Amino acid sequence: MFVIYSNDIDKSNGCNILKVADDTKIFQEIKSPQAVAQLQEDLANLAAWSNDWQMLFNVEKCKVMHMGYNNTCPEYFLNGTKLESVSEQKDFGVFISDDLKWDKQCSQVVAKANKVLGLIKRNFTDRSRETIIPL
Repeated sequence: MFVIYSNDIDKSNGCNILKVADDTKIFQEIKSPQAVAQLQEDLANLAAWSNDWQMLFNVEKCKVMHMGYNNTCPEYFLNGTKLESVSEQKDFGVFISDDLKWDKQCSQVVAKANKVLGLIKRNFTDRSRETIIPL
């Protein structure tokens, strides 16, 4: 039902929109000041759509990630509120960084694996292969 309700969200926008469940992402390659203005206009159109359909975006959760070299990092606004600029963001359990490197993701996975191994070490005295592998 939500998909039917929100299906027209991308009708009035020139940018690229990704919709997954109740998550919406917009992205655009910015090469000129006109492209910055177009993306800001698209954000205004999204805000107008959300007001019309009474499905307001949580502006505190909305973030901007600037990628690429020589990026001027312009500021963007949604409903009059400046969007926070971030260098990394967790999305569907995966850390995405503005340099597209996997360092943060790998560190998080290693830390989680070490926690599990520590739990096993503290709670199991039998460390035979037959016990450890299923754990």
